[in-house]
Amino acid sequence: QVRLMESGGGSAQTGGSLRLSCEVSGYLHRAHNMGWYREGPEKKREGVAIISHDGIATYGDFVKGRFTISQDNSKNTLYLQMNSLKPEDSGVYICAAWQGTAHLQVPLLPGHIGYWGQGTQVAVSS
Repeated sequence: QVRLMESGGGSAQTGGSLRLSCEVSGYLHRAHNMGWYREGPEKKREGVAIISHDGIATYGDFVKGRFTISQDNSKNTLYLQMNSLKPEDSGVYICAAWQGTAHLQVPLLPGHIGYWGQGTQVAVSS
């Protein structure tokens, strides 16, 4: 059974940095794309960054140049390095894995089938 477990969330000040990790347990076929999504106070989920199964990264417009997604296949871990944090970056950051089209919006589509973690909370103060 595949499980995604996030860690690394916490509090930061504006301009600060945090590094999130998503550890994958169980067998996840190499054809899976992976990504980070966040849920704000209104529980709306939005795409932050994804990395395709062949290593191509895509970012949401609001994080370009500030966040970097990466993965260490030897550790079965996905990372999100977050720099220049802003208060609006606050929320629950959730890891996702899925097969098929590597697009930010795909995991948010109705009926989408994939894996989700439980999330890790990030709070950025001004």
